[in-house]
Amino acid sequence: MITSLKQFKLKFFEILPILLLFFISLNGNSIIDLELFSINLHYILVYFWVLKQPEVLGYGFVFLSGIISDVVFGFPFGINALSLLIIAATAAYVRVVTVNINLVNDWISFIPALLLANFVYFISLYFSNYSLDYLYLFKNSLFTFVFYPVFWVFFSLILKFMK
Repeated sequence: MITSLKQFKLKFFEILPILLLFFISLNGNSIIDLELFSINLHYILVYFWVLKQPEVLGYGFVFLSGIISDVVFGFPFGINALSLLIIAATAAYVRVVTVNINLVNDWISFIPALLLANFVYFISLYFSNYSLDYLYLFKNSLFTFVFYPVFWVFFSLILKFMK
């Protein structure tokens, strides 16, 4: 009985990132939008898990989550998926290049990932004739970067439970 309960806990923590990814996508709350600031949890989740445990959160799940987000938000097909895949690709590149993975390295390398993903997001919506709030996009990126360490600690705890 103990081993089955232990195995259940281990399996639950292994699929928790995928559950969170699809919960965020289906719920339509990939952005934690408070009165003063907003945080794109989708980007943080994808970046962290592709960087730390790429076998847990595959590119197919990331792409499917982006497609679901496009449908939920009513965006043109593939915009969020492409942005999330750019975040994942940047995290994979950082994982290969970085020798010592710690919070500071992850946090600093999150900047180019955010810049590239938001650039693709902006260009895609611009050419699709969607109106954009540039200040909102800038504040979202800034606070996503600022709150990355908070979620890094939370996801690191989940990672500890997985091991």
